[in-house]
Amino acid sequence: MRAVSGTQDNDKGSIQTDIGQDVIDEAVRSVERRMDEDADSAGTEVELDVSAPAAEADASTPEVTPPTEDAAALRQEVESLRAQLDFSQTKARETLERLKEAHERAKDFQDRAIRSAADLENYRKRAQKEKEDVQKFGVEKLLKDLLPVVDNLDRALDAAGKSPDFDSFQKGVAMTRKSFEDSLGRHGVKGFSAKGQPFDPRLHEAIQQVETAEVPAGHVVYEVTRGFYLNDRLVRPAMVVVARAPEVVAAPAVSTEAPKASEDGSTTAPQAPAQPDDSSSGGSQ
Repeated sequence: MRAVSGTQDNDKGSIQTDIGQDVIDEAVRSVERRMDEDADSAGTEVELDVSAPAAEADASTPEVTPPTEDAAALRQEVESLRAQLDFSQTKARETLERLKEAHERAKDFQDRAIRSAADLENYRKRAQKEKEDVQKFGVEKLLKDLLPVVDNLDRALDAAGKSPDFDSFQKGVAMTRKSFEDSLGRHGVKGFSAKGQPFDPRLHEAIQQVETAEVPAGHVVYEVTRGFYLNDRLVRPAMVVVARAPEVVAAPAVSTEAPKASEDGSTTAPQAPAQPDDSSSGGSQ
């Protein structure tokens, strides 16, 4: 390094300094080195400041992995579940509508059942009343037809008391009887006679059995009361007496032997065979 020399300029009153060229070059190089060091130090600090936030960001942000097959399968399952949910909701709405309709129908049926029960109860009451009316007034029409018969009987009795003519009385009774039978016939009552007919236990009621040859055995020989039908239904059987065949009595046998002579010279006629005793044979039935 060269020495620095200085002189004082007397004329101008100033001091002049002579600096060597090597000193100047050395100073320039020193400054350049200092500037390079400062630049390096600043670059290092910038790199540290920039890398630090990046590291913090990497630490705070989770690692993002690309979609895999599991994620696709999960997405597909979610879509399937969503479709099932939509289907279930649709079915639920349809079921709810059907339940509402069924409830309305059930309510309608219940109302109808209540009305039907009320109608049935009213019908039962009417039927019971009609039954009672039939029991009380069912013979009203028959009674109206029989009242003229009673009037005719009253007139016949009155005429019998005033006139001793028996023939007229008999004719009046016969006419009254015919009028009575006609009245019964208008109500479906019809009589029948059993006399001379074969005995039928479905139509006849036997009260006695007699031996007779007037009618064949097992036939009705006498009728106590006639039988009657009501609209082809038997309401009273005929009370009858049934014929029974008479028992045949055997004739006594005639002997063909000649009379025998006895020791005294008299003759003896042959004896007839003895007749059986009714008590021993049980008698006739």
